[in-house]
Amino acid sequence: MSEIAASNASKSADGYNRREVLKAASAAIGSTLVPGWLTSAIAADAPQLTPLNRFPRMVQDHFEALARAAEKVGQTRKNFLDSKENAEAYVRTVRGLIRLCFGPEPERTPLNPRIMGVVERDAYRIEKVLFESRPGFLVSANLYIPKDRKFPLPGVVGSCGHSANGKAGETYQSFAQGLARMGYVVLIFDPIGQGERLQYVDENFKPRRGIGVAEHLYAGNQQFLVGEFFGSWRAWDGIRALDYLLTRPEVDPQHVGITGNSGGGTMTTWLCGLESRWTMAAPGCFVTTFRRNLENELPQDTEQCPPHAMALGLDHDDFLAAMAPKPVVILAKERDFFDVRGSQESFERLKRLYTVLGSPDNIHLHIGPTEHGYSIENREAMYRWFNRVTGVSDSQVEPPITLEKDETLYCAPRGQVAELNSRTVFEFTRARAIELAKQRVPLSGHTLQAKARHALRMGELPKTAPDFRILRASGQRKYPLGSTATYAVETEPEVYAVVTRLTETPTVSRPPRGSVRAMLYISHHSADVELRDEPLIKELLATETAVPLFACDVRGIGDSQPNTCGVDQFLRPYGSDFFYAIHSLMLDQPYVAQKTRDVLRVVDFLAASGHTDVHLIARGWGTIPATFAALLSDHVTQVTLKQPLKSYEEIATSEAYTWPLSSFVPGILKEFDLPDIYKELASKRLTLIEPQGAVAKL
Repeated sequence: MSEIAASNASKSADGYNRREVLKAASAAIGSTLVPGWLTSAIAADAPQLTPLNRFPRMVQDHFEALARAAEKVGQTRKNFLDSKENAEAYVRTVRGLIRLCFGPEPERTPLNPRIMGVVERDAYRIEKVLFESRPGFLVSANLYIPKDRKFPLPGVVGSCGHSANGKAGETYQSFAQGLARMGYVVLIFDPIGQGERLQYVDENFKPRRGIGVAEHLYAGNQQFLVGEFFGSWRAWDGIRALDYLLTRPEVDPQHVGITGNSGGGTMTTWLCGLESRWTMAAPGCFVTTFRRNLENELPQDTEQCPPHAMALGLDHDDFLAAMAPKPVVILAKERDFFDVRGSQESFERLKRLYTVLGSPDNIHLHIGPTEHGYSIENREAMYRWFNRVTGVSDSQVEPPITLEKDETLYCAPRGQVAELNSRTVFEFTRARAIELAKQRVPLSGHTLQAKARHALRMGELPKTAPDFRILRASGQRKYPLGSTATYAVETEPEVYAVVTRLTETPTVSRPPRGSVRAMLYISHHSADVELRDEPLIKELLATETAVPLFACDVRGIGDSQPNTCGVDQFLRPYGSDFFYAIHSLMLDQPYVAQKTRDVLRVVDFLAASGHTDVHLIARGWGTIPATFAALLSDHVTQVTLKQPLKSYEEIATSEAYTWPLSSFVPGILKEFDLPDIYKELASKRLTLIEPQGAVAKL
């Protein structure tokens, strides 16, 4: 295969023409949206052809079905809330399930708090606090302490949403000041990737990868490889914030609350399920249901999607149920993108639980009239709720607020903890990956196969050949042999891998029998495009002239690339590919595993036509499921991977990477890595062409 390698080395990195893709976009017809991978799209020799996408809603429909099934699991559990004893057992159950999602608590290491400055105001003072939630991992926070009050007073931890300036954001300053003026001690801290806690900064401490969502995805996706969950890190900051708050003599430990909005509403919700010391809570602009978010095609950050949660039948309300029957008010918005119908559904479920537990008045739903945000009507609903619980004030409205400049609230001299040598999330991830590499033992044979199946959460596949549809021709596609037969192979109910067989003459029949050997190409982004443009395919056809070649798009690729989550969203960090990858982890069905299943069932489809000697070929993204399928299938006798990932360890130990979450297997580095599989595939004549590191050129 050295000639293949030489041929491909002379090819440009992407081989596609962006200008022509944009031109083709305007020619899109019908309801099919133009695919989003605008950086690697239409071949230069066929700019007039829009890439085929005949199943653009398939993946979304499949995930909606999975979400409804998962919701039924949780509802079945709730159907037994017919006695106080059963209700208490339910609360204990959801607490245990939540802990399974978030993993064990890390060690409670010293907080090493430091007061970096004090701001004196008329009714309160603001202490600028730094503490370490993990060794060397600095958290910047502002502590608002009322003046001229008798201590101890109720305490509140404030969790910020996606404000670029974190705790200095207008709404977050507002509720912190409002609570302080009413008589609460408030600790509000910067989330990871916001305010003073950017993880990726240049020499001037300016962001290199954006703020908020961008950093959350970049740091969080990478963590999955070492078995970590970014939401657990975010929540641990909140727990350690409570630890610090309770060290203060000004705080009454009998009254400690948590509130936040949007991303802070997420953390408030998760923290209700993870921490038993809260006595009251007010999550804002987040609580709905997982199903509503999925059906509404609403992408969310990594930390907003707990692994296994949907598979375990958990929903947003369960995290609040873990606090029952303590007082909780759900703060929703009528015109929020977090569907208020889900807020109402969550409230109704909780109302039943609280009623059975004898505290129906301890759960409340407030729906503000406006858009997403911790606006004054929702802040005032929170004040009323906390005041009802604590009795510290009878105020019903927000006191006058005077916003501070960001610089006034800085804990670090220039407003970034990076200048104080705070460790980053990535540094912890890299250290963990190196530690796991030292602990791993070499795996091979059946042991490696078993470990791979476990990592993929892959059960036994059907013993019978898959059913398939024969698709009509899509016009002249300018493929090497001129004609095709195309099949939609059903890899699980209503899920299809689209398989194209190159032929000399057009045909709409089932695959012919005769040849034992076959070549199966797993595409990078589109079999339709790559059949025209990929030099490897043309060379293979010239090398194995008598061997039929099939090209396959697994789910979510090419012929089933989702047209969801907005227009042209497929390759965006917050787009549809990420959307289904992160939901796959909540459903405990890694996207890689689903795609591997597609490859294995297509191999079974070929075997049913007599092709039991399969040369499996793949490029780029397609090499990940192809690698696992080659390991697991006895029908695969030869493997060629172009631009495969060298190892997951390279991603976990590199601050920069470009591979998507859809290519990651959670926790894989605890047991094995891709080189283990490559070594095993040597017996299947494995050829690796242009292996890629963490920053891939595909």
